[in-house]
Amino acid sequence: MILHKGEVLFHQGDESKYLYHVNSGLFKVTRLHENGNIVLFNILYPGETVPHHSLISPKEIHGTAIALVTSEVEVIKAADWYRELEEDPRRPLEVARLLQEKVRFMQERLDHLTVGSPAERLELLSKWLARHVNGTPLTDYMTQEEIGQLIGVRRETVNRLLRSHPL
Repeated sequence: MILHKGEVLFHQGDESKYLYHVNSGLFKVTRLHENGNIVLFNILYPGETVPHHSLISPKEIHGTAIALVTSEVEVIKAADWYRELEEDPRRPLEVARLLQEKVRFMQERLDHLTVGSPAERLELLSKWLARHVNGTPLTDYMTQEEIGQLIGVRRETVNRLLRSHPL
């Protein structure tokens, strides 16, 4: 399946009828809270099979995944995934590797958030994302609010950073 910028892969609250393997591109995952706040809490990148919380057993989808750039995804029927997980003794190790990779990604993101200045955090985020978007500038596919959420600063700070340190 090919999704273009802005198209939704899955919605918060959907049943886990499918899993998705990201072959190329990037997705942002947002969560709408009861108070109306929308928070960007994850980035999906090539090589991931998602939703992570449904790799071993089904669970309602936790957020909405939206393509940031043109992306290719393999759709996997959840029933087939779970059956293969039980039948093929190599599959559990595959799932463990997928989860390990995501933990390592989260560790890297936490490291980026603890770097000294907001400018350094913006640069690290931009470089990490650039590996997956073929040189497309960060501001072409993410809002200043979203960038701020990923580097731990307010939108106004991102605006100031982008004016003084263009990417």
